[in-house]
Amino acid sequence: MADIDFLRKISNLNGNIHTGPSVPRNDSTNPNFKDIFKEKIRDQGTESEVIFSRHASERIKERNIDVSTDVTNRLNEAVEQAKDKGLKNVLVMIDNQAFIVSTMSNKVITAVNSSELKENIFTNIDGAVIK
Repeated sequence: MADIDFLRKISNLNGNIHTGPSVPRNDSTNPNFKDIFKEKIRDQGTESEVIFSRHASERIKERNIDVSTDVTNRLNEAVEQAKDKGLKNVLVMIDNQAFIVSTMSNKVITAVNSSELKENIFTNIDGAVIK
């Protein structure tokens, strides 16, 4: 019993002990786990869109690579497919254009057009998705 009293005293120092009956709090200023979790799930919808790194943006501009809405949608689909398979760094082929994408950050790392695909070696990828 002495150990329990000691623990109570220590807990009381920080105000961490509650000796009364447990009453669930419905305080709107303190959102519960469920509310925070729902908000994070809802916010993930906007985070699932691919973004382009500065390097990829420069290559897209230099190489005249098409990144229309259709291509972006196909990139998003490819990233989701790759994530489902547990892939992290993926080569995505869309209409003879190559994109290296990090599925961890939904970021396009680089892009290569069809004329520069020949004799090219892609390293540090763990999968490929062809759309």
